[in-house]
Amino acid sequence: QAQLVESGGGLVQAGGPLRLSCAASGRAFTWYAMGWFRQAPEKEREFVAAIDWSGVNTYCADSVKGRFTISRDNAKNTVYLQMNSLKPEDTAVYYCAAGRHYNGGATNYNYWGQGTQVTVSS
Repeated sequence: QAQLVESGGGLVQAGGPLRLSCAASGRAFTWYAMGWFRQAPEKEREFVAAIDWSGVNTYCADSVKGRFTISRDNAKNTVYLQMNSLKPEDTAVYYCAAGRHYNGGATNYNYWGQGTQVTVSS
């Protein structure tokens, strides 16, 4: 019954912004750490960003640091990924996830969304 649903993906030109949303249904994830991952074709899934339950503490992968911002609105049970200065190499399916304890880039995740496609054109 618990489900995470990503939205906001699409086609964007290099250098442009895009905001992804991940909404929880079936249960609340107020006290959960949240994270974003991505997977490009024929590549393994890679970590993008994580945020603690309060939204105060965040951690981003070096590949997106300074360009992507993770945030959350617990009243809406929603986590966001604001992506700026997008590059073609950012093209991937983006997944959100939830875990019980925040531990930066080492956070363990127990729930996963279905993913949303982000395509960055040159």
